[in-house]
Amino acid sequence: MSQTGPRMLVGYSSSSSEEDSEAATDRIKRCSPKCQEQDGGGNASPARKKHKIEEQVSKTRLPLPGILLDMFPEDVGSQAEDSSLHGGRVRSFKHERGNWATYVYLPYHPEEEFGELLEELLSIAGAHGAVWTPQEELHLSLSQTVVLRHHWIQPFNRSLRAGLVHCKRFVCSAGRLRLYSNDERTRTFLGMEVCTGHAPLLDLVQAVDRTMKEFRLETFYKEPSFHVSLAWCVGDLTAQLGQCLQEMQRVVDDHEEGPFLLRLDCVELRCRTGNKTFRFPLEP
Repeated sequence: MSQTGPRMLVGYSSSSSEEDSEAATDRIKRCSPKCQEQDGGGNASPARKKHKIEEQVSKTRLPLPGILLDMFPEDVGSQAEDSSLHGGRVRSFKHERGNWATYVYLPYHPEEEFGELLEELLSIAGAHGAVWTPQEELHLSLSQTVVLRHHWIQPFNRSLRAGLVHCKRFVCSAGRLRLYSNDERTRTFLGMEVCTGHAPLLDLVQAVDRTMKEFRLETFYKEPSFHVSLAWCVGDLTAQLGQCLQEMQRVVDDHEEGPFLLRLDCVELRCRTGNKTFRFPLEP
């Protein structure tokens, strides 16, 4: 017997409008999650939507400019502790966020002939097996390297400026080579020791020490050997390079115009803290 009407589902008795509604519901169920998310369907998970939005935001986020990163030099990665990245140098104290290495000094601006002399001295030193690195910035230290917290920087330098208000300009000279090592015995320095101008240098140290005491920081050495560091090498080689030092001193003493004297015009004291430099002109 043939059927001319639509096939009826067992257990259902519905009108054509109900069949259309069921078909629509079935299409919704078969729709993929992607379609439901795009259509805003009620079955889309809010967590998945949030994750998708975060992915889109992260893709469009731009990296910080280098100039902003340079404003916070203490935020360095673990590679900063790797001495191989710093010519073998080892930190005198552990790096901590917000700590700024700080020292006070007099700058030295070398004469043209000094460069030739230093090249000759390091050639002699290199022949004795040590690998020397010239100092990037020549100076005469008036303090040990201490640690300042960031919020101490401005009051520390205000105190330093107030303590130097009556200090006068002067000239000092250096001409005797000496070898120094840092307190940790991790580096050796070739320096030229001061031979004139000790009294005004001691006056500056006293002024700097007053500020150090105010902030409960370590003061300078009791019997300082004022000098300008010329170059450095890794390790403590002060004992091994005695003969080499004598040979280099002869080069200094037998300079073409007489013994070479390194001359410092002490007109300005400076404080270096982190990547900032504060300048304090001395009285004429």
